[in-house]
Amino acid sequence: MFTTLLLLSVIAYLALHVYARYGRHGRLFYNIPGPSGYPIIGHIHLFAFSSSEKLWKIYVDLTDQYSIFKLWAFSTSLVSIRHPDDLEVILRSTNYIEKSRIYDALQPWLQTGLLTSGGAKWHTRRKILTPTFHFNILQKFVEILIEESESMTKSLKKEGGTVVKDLIPFLSEHTLNAICETAMGISLKGVGSFQQHYRNAVYQMGQIIVYRVMRPWLQNNWIFLLMPTGRKQPKILNILYKFTEKIIAERRNYHKLTNGQYLKNINNDVEEDDAEIKGTRKKRLAMLDLLILASEEGLLTDSDIKEEVDTFVFEGHDTTAMALCFALSLLAEHKDIQDRVRREINTVMQENQGKLTMKSLQDLPYLERCIKEALRLYPSVYFISRVTNEEVQLKSYLIPAGTVVQLNIYGVHRDPNFWPNPEVFDPDRFLPENIRNRHPYSYIPFSAGPRNCIGQRFAMLEMKAMMSHLIHNFYLEPVDYLKDLVIKGDLVMRSSNPMRVKFIPVASK
Repeated sequence: MFTTLLLLSVIAYLALHVYARYGRHGRLFYNIPGPSGYPIIGHIHLFAFSSSEKLWKIYVDLTDQYSIFKLWAFSTSLVSIRHPDDLEVILRSTNYIEKSRIYDALQPWLQTGLLTSGGAKWHTRRKILTPTFHFNILQKFVEILIEESESMTKSLKKEGGTVVKDLIPFLSEHTLNAICETAMGISLKGVGSFQQHYRNAVYQMGQIIVYRVMRPWLQNNWIFLLMPTGRKQPKILNILYKFTEKIIAERRNYHKLTNGQYLKNINNDVEEDDAEIKGTRKKRLAMLDLLILASEEGLLTDSDIKEEVDTFVFEGHDTTAMALCFALSLLAEHKDIQDRVRREINTVMQENQGKLTMKSLQDLPYLERCIKEALRLYPSVYFISRVTNEEVQLKSYLIPAGTVVQLNIYGVHRDPNFWPNPEVFDPDRFLPENIRNRHPYSYIPFSAGPRNCIGQRFAMLEMKAMMSHLIHNFYLEPVDYLKDLVIKGDLVMRSSNPMRVKFIPVASK
């Protein structure tokens, strides 16, 4: 009996292999280069038993070795692309906006919000949320971003003298404050360890998600929840959910106290004078207000609001914090570039009586080029994953339908065919004359096309505001060097080791 079952299993295994290898999908897929894999299980051995640091190394090694490569495991086939022509085919089309199954591991947390949803739901949410990032609204957000930047600088000055900070926890605290007060209309000042627990939970949830994605058998919820990592997930989700539920409850309570007057006037962009309401400040339009209004009009449920708040609070603080970490570390290591940035900031400050405004932030072209170059070298979102619903003709290969296509942002940003000496930090790459003839899809830190990052202008303004006050008030010197950085596979590009920078008060030199 056992021999018969074994024989049948071998026959089934071989039949599946022949179908996968020699059917139309298999013939197209196997034309694409890539590392050697085993029948059926493919490249599981490369990923399932590797640490997050090892995963990153494998990813970079494959990127260096291939301009396009394939990987597979069981029924999942993946093609990683980095040539701008290929990226353009996927990104500019409305046919390829569906996220791949890789994002399924995010759904216990983010459900099907703007990041993970597709089809009609994605279109509806995008339409509701787009007005939040209109230029006129961003002008009001900038006031809060500048206030948060000043608060961050004051916290360093309060410690006195030269201060050494690990940038990751330091900056993420302030970017979380910024996204909550702008997009959510809620201040986190005075909440103590509440936001610290949330940030820790975000980090832990990221580790859980990567662990699950790299092990296809854990896609099954029953199996996953029996594992130690799966049993840990509900505890982490509880922390994340409590945080966002508190934010939503506070904003709803504000509208209750004002009898909904602010929501009634929201489309006229009228700000109510709510000074008489104890414990509140004058409110500005927030993304959360648009969601609450949509729910009162029957367009969204409470669950819909929650998944968008979960999505935006996570994406709006974590990606920006890591981008700032890398940008400040690069300036700390390049004193000549840092000094030039400081001279530019000082000039703008002097012209505006020591204050920053929306206009003055726009008058910092060299700082902006530094940020763009930092995002080229260290894009917070270093890949995007889509699934093809039809065969796709790329530059050199025909990709079969049903393939996961990984858009390798890190790879295209360091491709020497488009970026000479790609490892060198050179902000002048983004001078107008150098941009003019560059392939538009060779630089995509905020993605591109119909699913580009809805908050990219907000993110740039936030980074400018926060960096401006720091560099105006402090000289930056490296403690940990980027050459020693140990990056790990995570939801965003993240360092395993500290990223410490020394802040020396300008007045002390």
